[in-house]
Amino acid sequence: MTQPAWRIAPLAAEHVHSLAECHIACWREAYRGLVPDHILDAFDVEHRAERWERIRVRYPRSTCVALVDDEVIGFASSGPPRDESPVTPNELNALYVRAAWYGTGVADDLIRAAIAPDVACSLWVFEQNPRAQSFYRKHGFELDGTRRIEAFTPAVEVRMVRRCPKGGS
Repeated sequence: MTQPAWRIAPLAAEHVHSLAECHIACWREAYRGLVPDHILDAFDVEHRAERWERIRVRYPRSTCVALVDDEVIGFASSGPPRDESPVTPNELNALYVRAAWYGTGVADDLIRAAIAPDVACSLWVFEQNPRAQSFYRKHGFELDGTRRIEAFTPAVEVRMVRRCPKGGS
């Protein structure tokens, strides 16, 4: 078996700026046509880096990054659910991979690093993102019928849930 071109690591201070660049690039690559252009174009790397630094300090080890050399090509973040009425004790808050790395397995490595496979978890995904929904189904998530409007776009999100397998938490 060959080694992947990337490595997965916990988010560290030296990764924050590259993570911000990756985050913005991923949104622009994945959501152009779904999220209004003016929203995608308004993202600012420095502002996003400041936000990621606050998250890194406040929630250590909640975010992992996929790195090629020192460049972040993807990331995943998880923690307690943010829903008013949570359906699982854990939420996958984010999982993004640069388009050039789609289909390589980096997203699989990231989801396994962010949440153990035997842990119940929920997530929100854009309703008009069948590629992501298919990926999450491959990892045991199913739509639970709950929908909402995303916080700063007019896009609809749907919740997916992975129930706790026997013996898991």
